[in-house]
Amino acid sequence: MKLTELERIHVGYLDTPLEYMPNLTKELGKGKLYVKRDDMTGLAFGGNKARKLDYLVKDALDHGYNALMTFGGVQTNHGRMTVAAAVRYNMKPILVLTGPKPDYCSGNLILDRMMGADVHFIDTTAYADLPEPEKSEKTAAFLAQETEKIVAEYEKQGIHPYNVPVGGSSLVGAAGYINAIPEIMKQMKEQGIEAKYLVCGYGSMGTFGGLLAGAKYFKAPFEVIGIPVSPAYRSPEQVAEFIDKLSAEYELGIHVTPEEVRIETGTPEEPYYGIAYNVPDPVTQQYMALLARTEGLFTDPCYTGKIFH
Repeated sequence: MKLTELERIHVGYLDTPLEYMPNLTKELGKGKLYVKRDDMTGLAFGGNKARKLDYLVKDALDHGYNALMTFGGVQTNHGRMTVAAAVRYNMKPILVLTGPKPDYCSGNLILDRMMGADVHFIDTTAYADLPEPEKSEKTAAFLAQETEKIVAEYEKQGIHPYNVPVGGSSLVGAAGYINAIPEIMKQMKEQGIEAKYLVCGYGSMGTFGGLLAGAKYFKAPFEVIGIPVSPAYRSPEQVAEFIDKLSAEYELGIHVTPEEVRIETGTPEEPYYGIAYNVPDPVTQQYMALLARTEGLFTDPCYTGKIFH
């Protein structure tokens, strides 16, 4: 299927603003800085997953599914937005969360419950102390096994769950960020912006991979740089392979080599991803405070704070 033939729905509000940050630009003195406000997509407090869900929900509905099932940690933002999208389109929301069931609900879990999500907890702590790659392999196998059981129970009830991968990062979901590139280029032209770099975070690879593929396909005038949010980040080879799959799926006619995949990790003494995934660190918090006091913009210590750092 060609990219132009791919259909979507609209779970959020697009286009999102592209805003100049004058105070931060002056504070840092390193060239003009802009921010793409995908926190304003609107769905369940907004976030980047709305662009992916536009395509994922459409795909689910087209194939006759009546439930959305996705995965993540107990406080997954992606899970919250997926639940909201399911509710909006009269589909059953199902969350499969990694970790023991908490003693009490807090944060996103409260919102998930409020929206009527079925929440299943899969405790993988038994594998926590294993060395890699054994830890990842056994954890993944256990999650797959338990998820199969969950799906089988729903199928018995006539509920057919559509599998939305972690972060919405599939070939379908990544289309949302391929198509974000012409939106950004249009806004740059309208505002007379000349930018050299587009910096984004990446964990499950859908956003970064989609932007990189889109930049290549639409001949964007800027370079896309990925900032990993975890020390266990995907390699340039894995990103390049994902983009090749996107190219084949949507007939893009592009190829990206591992050498073209630019990933910036900081220094060994001060890596951008901090201590570990979803672990706040003092340096990231300093940069979060800088953005807040100069532009009134709030970032989080798991994703956007590390990207801004």
